[in-house]
Amino acid sequence: MTDSRTHQTLHDMIVPPTADEAARQEYTYSLRYHLLADLWPGTRKAWDTKYAAQFRKDHGRDPVKRNEIAKIMQGDSYWQMGSSLRRINQEIMWDTYGEKIEKHLDDLIAKAKNYRNSNRKLGSLMLDPNLEIPRYHTGVDIHIQPGGYHTDLVDDDVFAGALYDDVIWMFFVHAGGGLNDSAGRSIIAWLKQQHPKFAPKRILDMGCTVGHSTLPYVDAYPGAEIHAIDVAAPVLRYAHARAESLDKKIHFSQQNAEVTNFPDGHFDLVVSHLMFHETSSKAMPAIFNEAHRVLAPGGIMVHQDIAPGRFMGDIVDQSSMDWSTHYNAEPFIAKLMDLDHGQLAVDAGFAKKTVQELDIDGLRDAHGHRAVGSKQHITYARK
Repeated sequence: MTDSRTHQTLHDMIVPPTADEAARQEYTYSLRYHLLADLWPGTRKAWDTKYAAQFRKDHGRDPVKRNEIAKIMQGDSYWQMGSSLRRINQEIMWDTYGEKIEKHLDDLIAKAKNYRNSNRKLGSLMLDPNLEIPRYHTGVDIHIQPGGYHTDLVDDDVFAGALYDDVIWMFFVHAGGGLNDSAGRSIIAWLKQQHPKFAPKRILDMGCTVGHSTLPYVDAYPGAEIHAIDVAAPVLRYAHARAESLDKKIHFSQQNAEVTNFPDGHFDLVVSHLMFHETSSKAMPAIFNEAHRVLAPGGIMVHQDIAPGRFMGDIVDQSSMDWSTHYNAEPFIAKLMDLDHGQLAVDAGFAKKTVQELDIDGLRDAHGHRAVGSKQHITYARK
């Protein structure tokens, strides 16, 4: 069922907004869309018209590093206005949805417990209270989400998961579809196109958060055993209940993708969706190594994330991505853009001839529908 006011797909773990809450959500969304679509592109115009020629005159060349642009633009009044509004909008977003969820948190926790204890449960949930949460999670509140993904506010907490499920749908200005699953659908559409006979028996989704992108694999590969891991207990409790409420069988477990407890060669397909930019320079190679270890011979790895800088147009366009690095509590984005993802796959043991980095766009799912918001950068390899 879809909420006619917000166009969000509803399920048992979503709290439908009141009329006032829906209006507040619509304001927050509309402001975000306006900032990204109408106002922020003006920073590029400001560079082109006010600073580019002077930079060439002063240096005898165009900028070659993003920070050369940042040093100038951070002093520009238009950029400062746009940056401040984006940050304020991000904070309003968490407040808008957080206040709604707080009112219903006890009920959501009770529902999640019922799904875990139900005799009809489809999948499973395994938590590890002794798991060390990585520094790249505990060091900042990612996306400025209060407490990040991993903080338990109360026993059996699901607040972080419920908040993320609601907010991230709006965060991508509705481009992910009603269930915000376009990243998963995009990868599946590409796999079906490139490997039409591929029929994985076991699938692993690394860094699943609440399972937005995990769920499409259930329908795409019927009969496959699907596992999804994350380091954060609150989002996993919510993810399990969300999947159960949507009748999707998925086995969730609290694990670090750098070192999992799965046997060697256990999976035919290992995927991730927007995980790497929330890790670190040390973690990213380790995750590639782990993906290689747990893949069976002939297995496929596909990681989807923010593209390296060379895929993003000129240096001015690339520099715009650094805003989230400094002002949206996503400190690894800048470094991620400089890394050679394909080489990391080769270093992990994948044969160079099997490794590809590419953008996928305009794909259609099994029903012939366009995978909404499907422009994705992927790193692909076959073992």
